[in-house]
Amino acid sequence: MSGSNTLEHIIQGCIKANRDSQKQLYKLYYGFSMSICLRYSAHYTEAEEIVNDGFLKIFNKIEEFGPSYKNYEASFVGWIKKIFIYTAIDHYRKNNRSVTMPILDDRHLEIIENSSSPLDHMSYKEIIALVQKLSPIYRTVFNLYVLDGFKHEDISKQLNISVGTSKSNLAKARMNIQKMLKLTNIKLYEQRRAI
Repeated sequence: MSGSNTLEHIIQGCIKANRDSQKQLYKLYYGFSMSICLRYSAHYTEAEEIVNDGFLKIFNKIEEFGPSYKNYEASFVGWIKKIFIYTAIDHYRKNNRSVTMPILDDRHLEIIENSSSPLDHMSYKEIIALVQKLSPIYRTVFNLYVLDGFKHEDISKQLNISVGTSKSNLAKARMNIQKMLKLTNIKLYEQRRAI
């Protein structure tokens, strides 16, 4: 960015509720925000809803932003990341409180000896799709703990659950991911045998 399109200039425009500045900011950080929100949602449409809610919060609170680091952009990215994570938590609280998902069935799982893991053959989209298959609570706890570095005490406060429940949900999320990876490994093995 240079000249009149610097991030600081865009943010100043957003503080003044300038629509062009808001569009520029949205375009600049849409991909970043979507990558965060997809991890917390069950599907793309839900992630879009969280992204839009997050940007609404950003536009309403942008005058509160102040750089925490020497690097203005890094400070802003950290600030909006936090907003999108908390918006995803709010979305979970609002929409998924009573939703549960059964644990995956163990019947046909076999450990297949192979030098590579299913993750080695999966794209980012496939990995996100795997995380999206988790129940809302497992997905939220998994993302907060593993990917966003929250402690169980913080998760319990944010989601209004006990620390023990947070730990249990993380363990179950990891178990379900392992089961899904084993199923993926079985499918890859069967595809290779069919060739």
